[in-house]
Amino acid sequence: MTLFALQGAVELGLIYALVALGLFVSYRVLDIPDLTVDGSFTLGAAVSAVFTDAAHPCLGILFAVAAGWCAGMVSAFLQTKLKIQPILAGILAMTGLYSINLRVMGGRSMVSLLRVDTVFSPVSGLSLGKLLVALCVTLLVCLFLVLFFRTSTGLCIRATGDNETMVRSSSINTDRMKFLGLGLANALVGLSGGLIAQYQNSADMNTGVGMVVIGLASLIIGEAIFGKPSVPRNILAVVLGAIIYRIIYAFVMARGMAASDLKLISAVIVTLAISYPVVTDRYRLHKLMKEAAKDVGA
Repeated sequence: MTLFALQGAVELGLIYALVALGLFVSYRVLDIPDLTVDGSFTLGAAVSAVFTDAAHPCLGILFAVAAGWCAGMVSAFLQTKLKIQPILAGILAMTGLYSINLRVMGGRSMVSLLRVDTVFSPVSGLSLGKLLVALCVTLLVCLFLVLFFRTSTGLCIRATGDNETMVRSSSINTDRMKFLGLGLANALVGLSGGLIAQYQNSADMNTGVGMVVIGLASLIIGEAIFGKPSVPRNILAVVLGAIIYRIIYAFVMARGMAASDLKLISAVIVTLAISYPVVTDRYRLHKLMKEAAKDVGA
């Protein structure tokens, strides 16, 4: 793998880390399996591309975040007010977003940004320009999350995920916490989609397919390697996990595998990451049983 390919993998890892951070908020903090991610990522990319093409790239990013927030609110409404199970609510939101995304893109399957400026254009002359932009955005988001989860609202969201019944008995509106948490999670996903559209100079209808798997892979890899004793370290682990995932993917692709194998590679990486703790625990248990059997035999 060349140095150029490695740099590209790190750049994409930093951008996709925002998806993983969104899943961290919904899946780890709120303990809600939110499948809206695939749809809100594409929505963010579509909105970003349309506003970048018609107005300004920064407006594209801002409206991508707002669109992702709205998608999260819809999912939260289905779960809290209509009492639909989280997984089904995510599927319904994701399905509905497909038609919305198509309308946002004007009925086209792809919007090209090759002839317009993006947020990466001012640093296009620098060899590490895109890397610096992606790094700055991701670091700012990480800093925001660390500070936010130390506020009273952030602590209430964390408590809602830990023990919703106890929080509700403390007169805290758990539905409101879910609205805020899922809105924040999908806003981060929308931001990632908006950046990807401008990074790749295009947005298409299939760009969000498999984002849940990619985000979970990054989340689980980071937690498996770096642990999760605190929120700041957890957030850092998620970002590093996303970078490691993209490096692994780039390395595998450099071995000659087809681009169409991305989903298979993602599924294998997630399976290995999830099963790693189980396999190691069983190995330790087997080793202890063998040692115990030897002691008994002696």
